[in-house]
Amino acid sequence: MRLRLPTEHPAEPPTGYKIAHPVLSQDGARAGFTGVSLGGALPYGVVADASCLYGRRHRPPARLCDCGFHCVHDRAAAEALLCTAEHRGAVLLEVTVLGAYIRFEHGFRYARQRVRTATVGPCGCGAPAVAL
Repeated sequence: MRLRLPTEHPAEPPTGYKIAHPVLSQDGARAGFTGVSLGGALPYGVVADASCLYGRRHRPPARLCDCGFHCVHDRAAAEALLCTAEHRGAVLLEVTVLGAYIRFEHGFRYARQRVRTATVGPCGCGAPAVAL
């Protein structure tokens, strides 16, 4: 017998928060992001589909794998991640969770996302940021 997760049918897609490093394409025409943990080597755009970083042939998020995009429900929890030394250059993203997702106590793991807003912290000198 295969255990199935309960399905949800929300009126609108869920929203979550995560942190990422901002990047520009080589020609400077497109902006994107790289993750702060496992997916840090693979840049993604404003709208992106997840893939399994372990090379397995399944669609994220698979129940027995930890692949897919990750976010938390609470903005304050994501902002707290920016306080660590290795993440001070990261930005706070508000994302719309699209496609299949698995809901956890503190967040989601999901197949597709749309970045709604990117919030930049202060400059290294302490002044408010005016540009990336």
